[in-house]
Amino acid sequence: MKRDTVISIAKGIAIILMVVAHAEAPGWLCKFIFEFHMPLFFITAGYFFSLKYLNDEATFVKKRVKGLYWPFVKWSVFFLIIHNWMFDIGILNERFGNETGGVTHPYNWHQIQQNLWHIFTAMGGYDQFLCGAFWFFRGLFVASILYLIIYKVVLKVLPQKSASAAPYIICIVLLLLCGWKTYEGLKIITLVQGGYRDLMGCFFFGCGFIFRQFVTQYRQMISKYYSSVWTTILFGVIVFLFSKYLTANMNWRSTFTQFLSLPIPALLGFLMTYNISMWLDKYEGRVKQFLVYTGDNTLNIFIFHIVAYKVVSLIKIWYYGLDIRQIGCHMVIHEYSQQDLFWILYTIAGVGIPLGCTWFSEKAKARIKERKASSGIQAQ
Repeated sequence: MKRDTVISIAKGIAIILMVVAHAEAPGWLCKFIFEFHMPLFFITAGYFFSLKYLNDEATFVKKRVKGLYWPFVKWSVFFLIIHNWMFDIGILNERFGNETGGVTHPYNWHQIQQNLWHIFTAMGGYDQFLCGAFWFFRGLFVASILYLIIYKVVLKVLPQKSASAAPYIICIVLLLLCGWKTYEGLKIITLVQGGYRDLMGCFFFGCGFIFRQFVTQYRQMISKYYSSVWTTILFGVIVFLFSKYLTANMNWRSTFTQFLSLPIPALLGFLMTYNISMWLDKYEGRVKQFLVYTGDNTLNIFIFHIVAYKVVSLIKIWYYGLDIRQIGCHMVIHEYSQQDLFWILYTIAGVGIPLGCTWFSEKAKARIKERKASSGIQAQ
């Protein structure tokens, strides 16, 4: 059976857009991207949720731990270990930091221990300047498990004949909770950053599951109407108008107004990306292969794109004759960022370096495996 690669392409497009936005592309483009690129990852994760896990919770949780919690812990601990060393070699410093002027500092022994505990117990405590996108691991981990729990609870309450309405009821409940939370400025104190991203992530996760049912049932109608060029353009225009007049994103400090502004452009942005992915999926070639491979390796780009930016920062420092300590800027060098085209180089490095390292790693592992197999045959 041929593999359906549309979602992989959509994830590939989304992760590239994330790298573009983090590279401080032109303001209008960043605002447009922020409207939907993170919700898209939650939607695509929910797309693959299966009802079989309602009776096999252990398998689902094990997959989430292996695919999200463990990579988060492993790489958070790694960057925690090298944090102070980054100051020693000049990658981080206390002079240059983020756009608002915030900087990071070396950790003392107590802070290292506290961050270590935070990493394991709350999926927090990660290095903000080297691992700025790591909140997604916690967000998706919590959102997916929370969705499973809520689904089981709703099925217990609903009459059996109304079970098909459960996904819609869950999404409505989650929206109401997020509205209540943002309107009153409430926080879930057991979740890092207060839980807004996790709850909204759960909502979008549920939307992905609903969309999968819709696609399965109405695939032909989607191909004919919802993926038409004009429909896709309309989706894009609406997202752009939201980004211009009602800007919102999955910021953990979102206001009630920003909460109200998020679902429509987020969902339409996903549909726009999905439609584009359907078109690209029809044409075999390098572009499709690249996007599928990118979509299949989004976690590596999440983890390493900020570090990969440093290569381009060195080039920008040389080009403009800047203070070498500006390599410590988070996420990229802010000077001239809205005047030059270095965001394109940042994007190429942010996607290309992690993917290149992944590809070489896979090839090396395959060769080692072949040699071991060959040695085993010769020994026999």
